[in-house]
Amino acid sequence: MVKLNKIYTRTGDDGTTGLVDGSRVAKHDALMQAVGDVDEANSAIGVAIVALGTSEEATLLQSIQNDLFDLGADLATPVTEGADPEWALRITPAQVERLERAIDRLNEALPALDSFILPGGSQAAAAIHLARAITRRAERSAVAASEERRLNPPAREYLNRLSDLLFVLARHVNASESLGGGGDIKWVPGASR
Repeated sequence: MVKLNKIYTRTGDDGTTGLVDGSRVAKHDALMQAVGDVDEANSAIGVAIVALGTSEEATLLQSIQNDLFDLGADLATPVTEGADPEWALRITPAQVERLERAIDRLNEALPALDSFILPGGSQAAAAIHLARAITRRAERSAVAASEERRLNPPAREYLNRLSDLLFVLARHVNASESLGGGGDIKWVPGASR
């Protein structure tokens, strides 16, 4: 369990930050960009949870928030040749598969798309769409970081599936009267010309 008694350490005043193994990297390193984007996605999901209130959908997102802390720890733990140390926390294929099952469950009740949709609808759906867009950025950042160092493949897969899940969840919320949805808002090409 993590125990934080002191919030500031002054060790980052030189522009570096510590990784889980004790090594240090520049705060502007591509890896730290990915970690920061994952943190931002997690925060945006927190806003969506507040908008959803006490619902099954909010519970799903709370579980995902915990996974995103695991993902941050995964990214901040260098991948080395051979087996990971016992203490290394990694995203697993089972976590990715759990997202896929949730996508399939939510999507099966939705009508097929016949247009792109605008990121809006209800307050909760709009918050979920924002979290989706930030998650896509986190995925791009993780891909960029993986060009400089090895990353755990399921970590990138998790971000890819999460953005898909958030898209489907926003549609589900917009389709649900009990969650305040009013349906998808379809894109009308050239409508504001």
